[in-house]
Amino acid sequence: MSVAGGLENAFAAGARAGCECLQIFVKNQRQWNAKPLTDEVVASYQAAARETGLSPVVAHASYLINLASPDAALRKRSVAALVDEVERCHRLGVAYLVLHPGAHMREGVDAGIRRIVRCLNEFHKTAAGASTMVLLETTAGQGSTIGHEVEHLARIIDGVRQPERLGVCVDTCHVFAASYDISTAEGYDRLATELTEMVTLERVKCFHVNDSKGACDSRIDRHEHIGKGKIGVAGFRNLLNDPRFTAVPKILETPKGVDGRGTDLDRVNLRRLRRLIE
Repeated sequence: MSVAGGLENAFAAGARAGCECLQIFVKNQRQWNAKPLTDEVVASYQAAARETGLSPVVAHASYLINLASPDAALRKRSVAALVDEVERCHRLGVAYLVLHPGAHMREGVDAGIRRIVRCLNEFHKTAAGASTMVLLETTAGQGSTIGHEVEHLARIIDGVRQPERLGVCVDTCHVFAASYDISTAEGYDRLATELTEMVTLERVKCFHVNDSKGACDSRIDRHEHIGKGKIGVAGFRNLLNDPRFTAVPKILETPKGVDGRGTDLDRVNLRRLRRLIE
C-alpha cells in the first residue's frame, strides 16, 4: 500500500481493500536519502496500526540497494541505506524488511554471493540492536540478479555470521519466471522441497502472491493479476492449501487500479485468492 501523505495512511487503505496484513515502504524506494522519522510520525503510524489491527507489517527495501555490486562505493552506500531502513522499521515496530539480494553485474554469481555475505556481516554489526528481520527475496533472474535459485539464498544465509537474523520472502511470479513451474503440483513440490531442504520452512516468513505475465523460465519479472497470467489459478490453490504455510503472510504486488465495474483490483485479487482456500 502507498504511504503517500503519511505512513499511517497505508493502514486505512489496506483495511478498505480487505487486507489482513500489509506491506509498505518506510522511505522513498527510489531515493537514497529521506527525512528522519519524527516522534509524531511514529505515533501516528502506531495508532493506525492499533486501530486497524493489520498485522504483521512487512516493509520493502529500496530498489537502489545492491550488496552484490563490484563497485565498492555503491556497496558501502547500500549497507548504510540498509542500516537506515532497518532502524526505521525497528522504531516503527515493523517485523520484516524484504530485500532483493543484489546483482553481480557480470562478475558471476559466486563473486556476488561473497560480496552479499560480507555486506550483510557489516550490516549486522552496525545494526546490532535492531529487531527487524531482513528477508532475502527470490528473484526472477533478470539480468545478473542473484536469488533465482533457492540455493543462492541458502548460500548467503549459510555464509553470514548471524544467520538467525535472516529469513526468506518467496515471490510467486519470480520463482515461476525463474524456472519453478508452480502452476503444476510437481513444480510446486519441487519449490517446497528446496525451501525445506536448503533454507528450512521456518525461515519462510512472507510470500509475495503475484501471477506472471512471463512464461516459466522466461526470467521476465512482470506481475499480473491472480489467475490472469501464466501461473493460473491452480498454482495459487497449491500454495493456499499447503498447511505448512497457513500462518505465513501472503501479500499482493499486483497492478493497482479498478476493474470494469469500478471495483478496487486489490479487492478483486484478494477475493480470487480466498475462493481457492479449501
